[in-house]
Amino acid sequence: MTRTRIMQAINAEQERTICVKGWVRSARRGKEVSFIALNDGSCFDSLQLVLSPELENYNEISKVGTGACLSVVGKLIESPAAGQKWELQVEEAKILGDADDSYPLQKKRHSFEFLRSIAHLRPRSNSFGAVFRMRSQLSYAVHKFYQERGFMYVQTPIITANDCEGAGEMFRVSTLDADNPPKQNGAVDWNEDFFGERTGLTVSGQLQAELFATAFSDVYTFGPTFRAENSNTSRHAAEFWMIEPEIAFADLADNCQLGEDFLRYMVTYALDNCQEDLNFFNQRIEKGLIDKLEALAKAEFKTITYSEAVELLLKAKQTFEFAVEWGCDLQSEHERYLTEQVFNGPVFVTDYPKNIKAFYMRLNDDNKTVAAMDLLVPRVGEIIGGSQREERLDVLQARMDECGVPQEHLQWYLDIRRWGSCPHAGFGLGFERLLMYVTGMENIRDVIPFPRTPGHAKF
Repeated sequence: MTRTRIMQAINAEQERTICVKGWVRSARRGKEVSFIALNDGSCFDSLQLVLSPELENYNEISKVGTGACLSVVGKLIESPAAGQKWELQVEEAKILGDADDSYPLQKKRHSFEFLRSIAHLRPRSNSFGAVFRMRSQLSYAVHKFYQERGFMYVQTPIITANDCEGAGEMFRVSTLDADNPPKQNGAVDWNEDFFGERTGLTVSGQLQAELFATAFSDVYTFGPTFRAENSNTSRHAAEFWMIEPEIAFADLADNCQLGEDFLRYMVTYALDNCQEDLNFFNQRIEKGLIDKLEALAKAEFKTITYSEAVELLLKAKQTFEFAVEWGCDLQSEHERYLTEQVFNGPVFVTDYPKNIKAFYMRLNDDNKTVAAMDLLVPRVGEIIGGSQREERLDVLQARMDECGVPQEHLQWYLDIRRWGSCPHAGFGLGFERLLMYVTGMENIRDVIPFPRTPGHAKF
């Protein structure tokens, strides 16, 4: 008999005989009847199995442990119990994989810290089942948003010889003998390496996406990025996923509009398609989460310049841990103050000082600021960062020299300014940051299946 997903069984419209397969969440044995809650990950709720002593292998099945895997055939009938429409009267049952008392996910509450230590099993828990269903749904929504708007999906390289951000926080990729690398003039001879030069794991697909934008107009990337940053905060991971659209014939205002449309779409998609899991997050993870998301979906997105933001922060009646000064980057506490105390909603901050932004951002006429934008949202702060790109060859070359970025390594990037250059813009959104916002989870380690952080690459 073909397997019926438990989500389909729970939403069935009539009684029928079905086969379900899944993992035991809980089991209760009585004298005349036993109950098993079975879940296959297709939805938050489990299906209640009702076992009677007439079942051929009743003693074996009724004693099954939490975590065991079962295959069950039975009749789906209306349940007399409150809180569930259907239950399954079991007619045949088979243990596909047993689990003893050492199974670490017994029926009790576990801390997220403990669950991180068993990342290979935590998807079977309620919290992480909901998180990873949400991750799957929103991954689909990313592609749906851009595909519906005619964007082309570009797979940019994971191994690269270029550091997009210029911060030098790249993981090195090498096949050289770490104990005895070839040397020339006392330094490692990277010409002898696999690619004939120094390479690393990408920190962004932006530069390559810009190339495609000058051929296909509107493109996006969605893939893994890496930062060798020794940070142990709840917002940083060494491996994470980035969504990076690039749009040709566009300025900073167009970029902000795309960012607004995209974030509003993602939040609305979650509200419309993930209600069951959102209800769990709203009850157990962040009280008021659904109200927060509904407010953002309807909110007016404000826009201010960096200079205006600094003025507002300097006038604030509260004391900040980090001092506010023109020319310094805004900290999370500053961003949250602007969104929660001043605007009570999302706000774009534009035109940052050039000295704190990357070389590729378009220089403004004042020669002090660049056409950059950050989208700030309540409770999180920055969720999107982007800019209009510098399309003028001479200005870009001057900025590269000013920022200490060697031109010889990026001649291919400069070529698109030499031949058929056009105004273009783009942004990056960290997928895990978005998931934290939509689920209410407070640690980035809890929205990615197998987190990579300093000192931790298990599983």
